[in-house]
Amino acid sequence: MDITKQLSLEFSMSEMHINNVINLIDDGNTIPFIARYRKEMHGSCDDQKLRDIFDRLTYIRNLEKRKEEVTSSIEEQGKMTEELAEAISKAITLAEVEDIYRPYKQKRKTRASVAKEKGLEPLAELLFSFTLKGADLNEIAKEYVDSEKGVETVEDALQGASDIIAEIISDSAEARKLLKELIDKTGIIRSVAKKEEDSVYSMYYDYSEL
Repeated sequence: MDITKQLSLEFSMSEMHINNVINLIDDGNTIPFIARYRKEMHGSCDDQKLRDIFDRLTYIRNLEKRKEEVTSSIEEQGKMTEELAEAISKAITLAEVEDIYRPYKQKRKTRASVAKEKGLEPLAELLFSFTLKGADLNEIAKEYVDSEKGVETVEDALQGASDIIAEIISDSAEARKLLKELIDKTGIIRSVAKKEEDSVYSMYYDYSEL
């Protein structure tokens, strides 16, 4: 990412002024000093705008650093693809990068990882392929019952496969993005006050929900 160009677009400033601000910040100058004594270098921006530029600059730099770390980790695992590299490159938030990296991150032991150790991943992939319309899932799952691996019943096999599928969906960057967009559009945050007679907040009780 060309940081200077990006900040220039976001803050409607010339690239020269943005570049000057970046250099002044990198040289250790404080925001009040830059605002008061270097007006000619940034077009007389006020303190707040300079702080916003500083915050955004820090965020973008952290984003680029994290992209490099994630790319390196996935490459070390031998799992990097052109599509994955492109997705990382196009990510514009740290949350997007983390969602892309999620399936490749070292995990603690989960129900899904335990199920995989029991040999249930092929069953999960089969169930998740949506090619079993009309099939008897219990009959299919019977092939994966193995007491030596801790799969005692058909129900155990199906539950383990379900745990694997749940983790696949949870790790999907696309699914997480869609869910976040849905929550952003339709989610509601509700706060209910816990009323106590002698509380210092009693003066605000009339403004709270019951």
